[in-house]
Amino acid sequence: MAVVLLGVTGCVAAYKACEVLRGLQGLGLDVRVVMTAHAEQFVGPVTFEALSRHPVYVNPFERNGGAEMPHVHWATDADLLLVAPATANTLGKFAHGIADDALSTLYLATQAPVIVAPAMNVAMWQHPAVKANIEVLRARGVSVVEPGTGYLACGAIGEGRLAEVSEIVAAAAARLGAKSDLAGLMVLVTAGPTREPIDPMRFISNRSSGRMGYRLAEAARDRGAQVVLVSGPTALDAPPGIERVCVTTAEEMYREVEARAGAAQVVIMAAAVSDYRPAEASPQKLKKSAGPRRLDLVENPDILKRLGEGKGSRVLVGFAAETQDLFAQAQRKLVEKHLDLIVANDVSQPGVGFEGETNAAVLIAADGHAVEIPLCSKRVLAERIWDRVAVLLGRTTQESRA
Repeated sequence: MAVVLLGVTGCVAAYKACEVLRGLQGLGLDVRVVMTAHAEQFVGPVTFEALSRHPVYVNPFERNGGAEMPHVHWATDADLLLVAPATANTLGKFAHGIADDALSTLYLATQAPVIVAPAMNVAMWQHPAVKANIEVLRARGVSVVEPGTGYLACGAIGEGRLAEVSEIVAAAAARLGAKSDLAGLMVLVTAGPTREPIDPMRFISNRSSGRMGYRLAEAARDRGAQVVLVSGPTALDAPPGIERVCVTTAEEMYREVEARAGAAQVVIMAAAVSDYRPAEASPQKLKKSAGPRRLDLVENPDILKRLGEGKGSRVLVGFAAETQDLFAQAQRKLVEKHLDLIVANDVSQPGVGFEGETNAAVLIAADGHAVEIPLCSKRVLAERIWDRVAVLLGRTTQESRA
């Protein structure tokens, strides 16, 4: 039986850790709880002892009658360390190697995979220090279950609430059953927007943050693939272990994709490529004129269509961001561009599509098989997309199609 160490830190969402514990037990996992002293202000250790049927580890000097301290033998026994909720304070300790309580000491002592599910006030979540700590942890291989958006305990509305319990449990299950079904494959993923210059200061673009493509690249890496990420302009750091190629315009993206697609067994075009560009970009800043100004546009290369026309045996996946007639529009694009799979998003729905950390989609295969993925984190959606690709590659059983 796999052992999961459930870290609980001090915030209002600590009560949800009880539900996380039950969800993990429902998967047949042995769960042991590690609490910070601040967490005790919200939920008592007795509750977790009753649910887990194990002593709760709070005091770093506690031995429970044994020769070894829990941070040593628990760390050795662990198959996974899951911290839910993870406060800004704990994330900071993890990122900077501070070990001044049971949980932070155990984090440094374990070699098991680590997942954190942050929860905090929206201003704290958006603080540069917290963002920097998250990126440090990502670079070290820590998985992050992104917080949701909604009403927070402080009364604010925004990002920072603990992710749904089902999403946290699913992330733990996925990490424990880490897949290697993409091992030996070369995959190419595109991400982000393109920018088409009007003059040195202005451009045509869209709202894409690049997160979906980056999560796809990270998931493929974690499943054993060699990954090339061709990225338009984003604020995201290059994922460790992935070759990132930065581009700006649609024409630049086309050249880089064309140069690399031949070596790839799978290409996923998650980038939001501009359909048009100004016919001529001004070399100087355009000044305001007395009358209206006309901007003449020309079509950019349709990268996805060109890949489809010469795709050979590779698996080709596209995205369709729509605001109406989602299924019909996606099926039309699937056929016209010779795709094996299309990921269709209704971006008029809250939390779906651009800029955020959540998404929802319908995955439609060329044989007409469709799977609807409800609102979830982009990492969870990325895993579901790769599950479908693995079926198309014949690297998993047909039961994965359910």
